Amino acid sequence: MKRVAVTGIGVISALGPNRESFWKALAAGESGIRPMELVEPGTVRFPNAAEARGYRIADHFDEKEVVLLDRFAQFAAVAAREAILDAGIEFTPELRHRTAIVTGSSTGGQTSEDESFRDYYERKQTRFSPFAIPKAMANAGASRISFEHGVAGPVYTVSTACSSANHAIGQAFWMIRNGVADLAIAGGSEAPFSPGMLKAWEGMRVVSPDTCRPFSRDRKGLILGEGAAMLILEPLDQAKSRGANIYGEIAGFGMSSDAHHLTQPLAEGAARAMCAALHDASAKPEAIGYINAHGTGTLANDPTETEAIRAVFGTHQPMISSTKSMHGHALGAAGALEAAATLLAISRKIIPPTANFLAPDPVCDLDVIPNTARAAEIEWALSNSFAFGGLNAVLAFRRV
Repeated sequence: MKRVAVTGIGVISALGPNRESFWKALAAGESGIRPMELVEPGTVRFPNAAEARGYRIADHFDEKEVVLLDRFAQFAAVAAREAILDAGIEFTPELRHRTAIVTGSSTGGQTSEDESFRDYYERKQTRFSPFAIPKAMANAGASRISFEHGVAGPVYTVSTACSSANHAIGQAFWMIRNGVADLAIAGGSEAPFSPGMLKAWEGMRVVSPDTCRPFSRDRKGLILGEGAAMLILEPLDQAKSRGANIYGEIAGFGMSSDAHHLTQPLAEGAARAMCAALHDASAKPEAIGYINAHGTGTLANDPTETEAIRAVFGTHQPMISSTKSMHGHALGAAGALEAAATLLAISRKIIPPTANFLAPDPVCDLDVIPNTARAAEIEWALSNSFAFGGLNAVLAFRRV
């Protein structure tokens, strides 16, 4: 089996339009959570979100292309372009046929779908654009990346709620490791800020009225985010032979299902996914120096994740942080943003903090790196994603 390197990273998020702005904000502990602008004030009871402010379609796409692409698919394409450029990939006809694209998205083209429903139910329109379905389909981002770069290998989208991107990256990793593909573009994208989707989240009563404070005693819930991150995966020996910059190695991937409850997490299921990732990577728990936690800031998730980490690591205490405190909870794209954050932390030897932290919670007694980044050289790291429906996906990374 081949070792798998990450040689390119592309990001668009509430922390900025590219990878470097994303990392600069993470390293500084700066949150991208602000008052919502994409929907009218007062649409929902929670006022704040982590929107990709300043994003302009015209900066990335021709006017005629706008009717074809939902915001989430645009984000996927923009992040993939940056990742490909960062990795220095030049597609030959052979490489195009040996490249895979695996993306994750929880809601797909929700903005477009919501607009179609409003046209029908509210505006009483009876005729729809022939592009309504292509814009709403969850694989629109993966397909767009394929069209732009002529990628003709395996291309598909995974939708497992908030674990979507980790499942996508993990499957792409396995394809490269097993020789199914010679290159992979993998990650996730999400753009959930439509009135209908926001009202649905309001009904769940898990969104914070102010900001996201993971593992903090006074946490009040998650903050929704949007954006995309894409990674370039290739065999480690191939990356070295062409002199590529290597952010790190994906060394393991683990999955589990709680088989328990639609919305309430189970520590045992999360622990099994972490153990599976460690086993796949042939890594011992005490080797892990950092965990990018799922860390939603909800009353249920954070103690449960703490319990799962304690069950796996015992007395060993890895550093923990939740970058959702800065880029928000981007649902199906969350794991991709967090994978990018973890790889950048490994390669740049700085661990991003858990921002907005006010006071420790005795039931979340972890080293959560409150508010200020920490200089640290780590060999191994995990990135956790735990989804509604009890679906868990964990990635294991290693410094090269």
